[in-house]
Amino acid sequence: MNDVEAAYAHLTRPFACIDLEALDRNIDFVNKSSGMKGVRIATKSVRSVELLQYIAQRLDYPAGWMTFDLRETLFLLKKGFNDLLLGYPQVEEQAVMLLIPYIREGRTVVFMVDHIEHWEWLESIAKLNDIILEICIDINVSTDFKILYFGTNRSSLKSILDVENLLEAGSLFTHTKIIGVMGYEAQIAGVADIPVARWQSALIKQLKRLSRKDVGNFRKSAVDLIRGKSSSFRFVYGGGSGSIDFTSGEEEVTELTIGSAFYFPALFSRYQNLELEPAATFALRVTRIPEQGIIVCHGGDYIASGAIGTDKNPVPI
Repeated sequence: MNDVEAAYAHLTRPFACIDLEALDRNIDFVNKSSGMKGVRIATKSVRSVELLQYIAQRLDYPAGWMTFDLRETLFLLKKGFNDLLLGYPQVEEQAVMLLIPYIREGRTVVFMVDHIEHWEWLESIAKLNDIILEICIDINVSTDFKILYFGTNRSSLKSILDVENLLEAGSLFTHTKIIGVMGYEAQIAGVADIPVARWQSALIKQLKRLSRKDVGNFRKSAVDLIRGKSSSFRFVYGGGSGSIDFTSGEEEVTELTIGSAFYFPALFSRYQNLELEPAATFALRVTRIPEQGIIVCHGGDYIASGAIGTDKNPVPI
């Protein structure tokens, strides 16, 4: 039995653990790489209240939290968290209503919008409760090369005309206000520099290089347009762990969204310029070996953001 096995011998599987020294070094890397921009922690990547707090306390420029959904946001509010940006549009009325008392007492909760139906629905909720709800406009900064769509379909706002039409449609709303823009370059942050198929490496680098220019131009134009329509405008979010070197240098971006960089899961070992080290691990109990090369483990739910590759299989040790 080696030292690692001895340390965990008394624990029942499944379990997870964190190397705090490695985590501290990853936090230092984020601090040095973020270009003095704010860092909003992505809670879908760090599923621990204690570690969320631990990371935030060590960031040079903490900028709050990006949450996954309404129920999780409520949970974090109950734990005392503040400045929560919902990363995705939400349309569950009962769950939103549970957040209203916290917003009324002064907590900051920002809702994501990329379609007029999202905005209209939030406006109706705000009117019903005689409250002002803050919203963030999520623009689609993927690049359409015509023969190849490089990115994700996160948002319906794919052009300046789309943004103009949305702003015009919501111009008379009285109980919601725009405070920010999200322009997440998933095709840069979420696509590894070194793909599983090595022959794709040169292609990926070229696509990323061409896409960076499009991202910057569209995001800057959209930010200028939206800022001109909102006196309450406060922030511009972009990027993720995989694009920290690019996004931190973008003039219009005020804050980055970072999650996986703190743990450095296996997917990110295929990125260049990320001086990080694995900080989190989990252990499952092997229960069956039905044939050579196939191992069946019991007790899952630990495979999460960034922990799987494009082939949907974790990298075992």
